[in-house]
Amino acid sequence: MPVTAGISSRTIALHFDDADGMGWASIDNGGTGDRVWLDRSMDGGRTWASGSRLGDTSVPSGGRGWRTQMYNVDDWSTQGVGALRTCGQPAGGGIACTSWARTTWNAGTRSTAAATALMMSYDRGTKLFGGHGWWTSANALTAITDNMRISGMGSYAYSFADTYARNINAQGGQFRNEYLDDTGWWGLLWINAYDLTGDRRYLDTARADADHMNANWNSTCGGGVRWSTNGNYKNAITNELFIQLNAALHNRTPGDTTYLARAQRGWNWLRDSGMINADRMINDGLDDSCANNRQPTWTYNQGVVLAALTELHRATGDTGLLTTARSLADASTVRLQVDGVLREPGEGDACTGDGPSFKGAYVRGLGRLNHQLPDHPYAATIKRWANSAYDRDRNALDQYGPHWSGGAGTTDYGCQHSVLDLLNADAGG
Repeated sequence: MPVTAGISSRTIALHFDDADGMGWASIDNGGTGDRVWLDRSMDGGRTWASGSRLGDTSVPSGGRGWRTQMYNVDDWSTQGVGALRTCGQPAGGGIACTSWARTTWNAGTRSTAAATALMMSYDRGTKLFGGHGWWTSANALTAITDNMRISGMGSYAYSFADTYARNINAQGGQFRNEYLDDTGWWGLLWINAYDLTGDRRYLDTARADADHMNANWNSTCGGGVRWSTNGNYKNAITNELFIQLNAALHNRTPGDTTYLARAQRGWNWLRDSGMINADRMINDGLDDSCANNRQPTWTYNQGVVLAALTELHRATGDTGLLTTARSLADASTVRLQVDGVLREPGEGDACTGDGPSFKGAYVRGLGRLNHQLPDHPYAATIKRWANSAYDRDRNALDQYGPHWSGGAGTTDYGCQHSVLDLLNADAGG
């Protein structure tokens, strides 16, 4: 169906040919001299200077309507993922435009549409999301690579390859920096990239990342990887990522004992650290006396541990790890819901910064545990959340906001990859 808007009794419309990935604009019920054109944006409707007034044309003498030529939505020569809108101007009058929209090209399902909308935020210069997002870009690319695996749509395979080539020597090199959790997120992305391609350079970088994390295991609070090289704060997310990354490396390294020993040591320390509270929820970290600091139970702290224990179970065959993971998931799926939908503690209306990525990491881990368990106990919960986000938190470009139950909010890549993680989990990932 065309996307329409009206001005001064005219109807302006945006039309698509989904088979060709092209669109055109029309104006009807108008008069001689009325103008119509397309705008094309490569960043989800934020800017369109390079694609302004495509096909600008006017209704000929004696006519009531007119249309533009057809234009590609995307620009594959520059890896531009586009959106179009129609604008119209009655002769001597003002301008009105439709909302931004695109074809179903690379957007034929809920998850691939969300992936395509996410790629509108991929900066073609820095090869990061949002221009300079670091660990959040690792999460966005993890969602993209998971979607490639689940959906079979390989259109965005260039993304992680380009990011690798452009940023391999950034910061500390090999995607390492002073924040050990950042390093863990990148390491897990490169595990995904290796699984998709078989290219061992990705596996080698994941190894370098795991080694960097391991070098920052110290005796403060009896062990654990510190959050930053500039202090000794021990937190949950860094150590959950450490467990998952090392278990994943073991599962991809024949004859390994080193990575497995690290993962097991990491889990033993985290389990006994006191960060898992009496409600089976995981607080942020430990205070200066090495006691639970009672800081918020962020969603990602509850989710990464599920993926970590699932990966460690694959390494060891220890069913007790899945029992523990299920106990933790039972607690978090109840305690983190508001009116039946997942909600971040203190969830705001913005999609920038770190917080919007947290729910994505949570549902990614929950989905992996659910896939591993034979009775798939969380499938209905994940589907309910996915349906709510799709029905209540989505615009015409398949861009999503922060509140999966609906409500005011902005859109940006943090919220977008989190919903893609959710839709991936719903699709069986």
